[in-house]
Amino acid sequence: MEPQVRTAFETTRPLDIFSTLAPIGLGPSLRIDHDGVWRATRTPDGPSTLHLKLSAGRIDVEAWGPGAEWASSRAAALCGEQDDASAFRPQHRLIAELHRRHPGLRLPRTQAVFEALVPAVLGQKVTTIEAEAGYRALVQALGEPAPGPAGLKLPPSPQVLARTPYWAFHRFGVERRRAEVIIRAARSANRLEEIITMDLASAYRRLEAFPGVGPWTAAKVALVALGDPDAVPVGDYHLPHAVGYALDGTPRSTDERMLELLAPYAGQRGRVIRLLTISGIAAPRFGPKQPLRNIINN
Repeated sequence: MEPQVRTAFETTRPLDIFSTLAPIGLGPSLRIDHDGVWRATRTPDGPSTLHLKLSAGRIDVEAWGPGAEWASSRAAALCGEQDDASAFRPQHRLIAELHRRHPGLRLPRTQAVFEALVPAVLGQKVTTIEAEAGYRALVQALGEPAPGPAGLKLPPSPQVLARTPYWAFHRFGVERRRAEVIIRAARSANRLEEIITMDLASAYRRLEAFPGVGPWTAAKVALVALGDPDAVPVGDYHLPHAVGYALDGTPRSTDERMLELLAPYAGQRGRVIRLLTISGIAAPRFGPKQPLRNIINN
């Protein structure tokens, strides 16, 4: 199947495309394989599938669907070309070493706010395994086939999610509270998408004005959709311990201590967190793992 659009751009610096796009989350709408990156998305012009292939500092771009022009014109932003790390000055030996080891890490900018919000809401107060499984099931059940040859699924449209009753989310492992956050956000999806035109402070205010969207969720969305290098998901179960362990040598920490440790990196705190995450650095765990939950009666 021939693409509607073919184009290319030269990368301005090293690019690790897997680490850069990892925060978007692999699944029915995103695949990374030997042939590059395939991503299905909804654009203001309609659905699109994007294919990105990196070779010798050049990214070849192919796009299918009504939104092909929109998606291909923003492929560079998706790959972090707008991410500016020039102000990043590691203050800690470990962070300096991780920064040296991962010169191709960038922060993506999808410019798709609602698409970033849904998996972020599904990640509230549950295990990563549970959240990822729920999102995959949601996309498989309520998404539609994406254009192009990749066999991807589009994320469910706001229109579909807005009319889905909360109890229908139970089969995806999602209880009423998170389901209703998604349903309400879907009904105001246009206001969410306006965020990409705002400065970051205004964007965070708009995000956190939505019921059920607090600092943790807003930071998750801003990192992916807006490419915010300072995004810190305050309220995370594991993150304070990981930051405390990496920067302070303590196996247990708090949000307050995490913010103190990250203070020298103001404006780039999200980049520090990404470096720690892709390096697999975590605090030692004590006690039983958090169990998966049965939400049918919630």
